[in-house]
Amino acid sequence: MRYELYYWASIQGRGEFVRLALEEAGVPYVDIARTDGGEDRMLALLADDTLASPPFAPPFLKAGNRVIGQTANVLLFLGERHGLAPKSETGRLWTHQLQLTLADLVVEVHDTHHPIASGLYYEDQRREAKRRATDFVTNRLPKYLRYFERVLASNPKGPAYLVGARSTYADLSLFQVVAGLRYAFPNAMARTAKRYPQVMALHARVAARPRIAAYLASERRLPFNQQDIFRHYAELDR
Repeated sequence: MRYELYYWASIQGRGEFVRLALEEAGVPYVDIARTDGGEDRMLALLADDTLASPPFAPPFLKAGNRVIGQTANVLLFLGERHGLAPKSETGRLWTHQLQLTLADLVVEVHDTHHPIASGLYYEDQRREAKRRATDFVTNRLPKYLRYFERVLASNPKGPAYLVGARSTYADLSLFQVVAGLRYAFPNAMARTAKRYPQVMALHARVAARPRIAAYLASERRLPFNQQDIFRHYAELDR
């Protein structure tokens, strides 16, 4: 099966979590919005009232006749089919739980630069963003990193991965979050990284995986930018 991934063409965003899973699985896929007329096709599917389970927003995945929306849901689907999640139900649910926690963290990162409304420019909410980012860097970021450090340290199979003895899509997603945080908050991450050695070691371990390393070095991997979820504003990174 050749999958079709639907997400915006110019940003990593939430679609990047799915891209990383597809790349690690080594399965063929088409990033539809990066093809001629692809974004129009994506918008047409979003407006298609004939779909039995229409997605709310990108990213979503087309797998044969199935259209699967929500990042964590797409990863749940791919993980079971391509060896990116444990075989047991307990293990799959645990991996899914970790992914949902990472999704919560991604929302909080986004809200550091858009704390009032997504429809407003950053410049329209700069004062509120400074307050939100200060709280995030001081309180929320350490809480999340401490949690994932604890999960790694308590893994009965060892701290190499979040779940069991093999890499899962949750590891790929934690890698992406750490990479994004290093772009958005380089000063804060430089100060706090040494407190979470297992998380940082996992980031390096994932980056070195052959298929991920090849993807990161390719043109398919878009750079972080100021239209994305992870944005760097120096005034927010104190």
